[in-house]
Amino acid sequence: MKLPRFFGKKRGHRRTGSQAWASLGEGLFHATLLGAGVVFGGLLASGVAVPEWRINHDFPATSCTVVAKGLERRAPVGAAAGGGAVTWQPYLKVRYEVKGGRHESWTRPISVVPTSDRADALARLSSWRLGETMPGWYDPRDASRVVLERGYNWWMWLLALLLPGALVAFGGAGVARSVRRWGKSEERRAAPSRLSGLLDPLAGNPAQAPDHPGVPACEDHVNSPGTLLRYRLPIESPESWTLLGFGLFAVLWNAILILLMVGAGFDLLGGRTDWLLIGLLVPFACVGIAGIVVFLRGLVLATAMGTTQVEISAHPLRPGGTYDVHLAQGGSGLFTSLDVTLELEEQATFRQGTDTRTEKIVVWRQPVQSWRGLQLAPGQRFEGRTVVSLPPTVMHSFASEHNYVRWSIVVRGVPARWPAFTRVFPVVVFPGQDGPGTQPGGRRPEELP
Repeated sequence: MKLPRFFGKKRGHRRTGSQAWASLGEGLFHATLLGAGVVFGGLLASGVAVPEWRINHDFPATSCTVVAKGLERRAPVGAAAGGGAVTWQPYLKVRYEVKGGRHESWTRPISVVPTSDRADALARLSSWRLGETMPGWYDPRDASRVVLERGYNWWMWLLALLLPGALVAFGGAGVARSVRRWGKSEERRAAPSRLSGLLDPLAGNPAQAPDHPGVPACEDHVNSPGTLLRYRLPIESPESWTLLGFGLFAVLWNAILILLMVGAGFDLLGGRTDWLLIGLLVPFACVGIAGIVVFLRGLVLATAMGTTQVEISAHPLRPGGTYDVHLAQGGSGLFTSLDVTLELEEQATFRQGTDTRTEKIVVWRQPVQSWRGLQLAPGQRFEGRTVVSLPPTVMHSFASEHNYVRWSIVVRGVPARWPAFTRVFPVVVFPGQDGPGTQPGGRRPEELP
């Protein structure tokens, strides 16, 4: 079997990278994250979740009598005698009966953590008296194991779900994407994965309108009825995927940060100071806070202006047709401007040497309606009616593996206190059949008010 080359064609003093190896590397990276999430989740489940669950559900109750007390001295692994931080852990020896048999076992109260202060450990140990009776629970699989307290470490359960879950979600999504793209040519990978929410050109021949090869169908544009006009147009929201990516990054990064902080906290409680770990926490915390700020800022910007809805009187559109359009804009405060335009965008995917390039350009733009100085009250929304007219000689919508022509109704808003926003509502234009004036569900140009 011949392996793909690491480099493509040499161009001057540089070489182009191999797309095959790049895809393989990306897939392995996400597979590593997925495997790490599965392994880490399994370790947390087997080391924390399952034992705590068994203690709280499977361990039978018994009565324990304290027969001895003691302190366990713990020294750092590899430390010389008398050197390093030493911690002390109180232990109790209890006597209890299991099915008529008497057992004795050393155990430690779960709520009592090790301390570097021996006097403090002795004071805690003195709170239990010899001969004192207390409830206990023993392991039905090993009667020599007994615990004096039950309960859950909820922060550990949260960590066990949060960090492995983020790794599995992020890695699994990447692996699924790599598998879906594997074996596709460079042109197919560079071609638009979705065209106006209508078709997937990577999956084979694009969906076509009847008797019009290359024209995308518009089923997804006519399955949502409007409240005032016939159809409500779907909205494109690439910002939502960007916001989701920032959210996953913030969750994953801060989950790792919490894990490091928990480890540093245990070290400090045990009288040990890991300066390297503490030094790593500072930049990690800065990145984690920055990730949360960026995500929250994007969330605020995405929701502060409210929703934008566009309804149209008929669909698909045809050259020479005239259509009623209803705009509803939510939000509050002053809008400096709110503009509606009809735009025609062309995209081409082509090879240049060993590279695959995609060019996208708006080749035609027609202003439809503009509003200035809108004052929106909280809980209300602005509603406006306008008309969209297509010239009789315009190009219809078109989609292929390497090219597409897309029509859109674009709403651009400039709030006074927030950044400007752009929201795109794709439409499909079919080739004219009955002449430039007659449009099913639309209006004749001379009917303009």
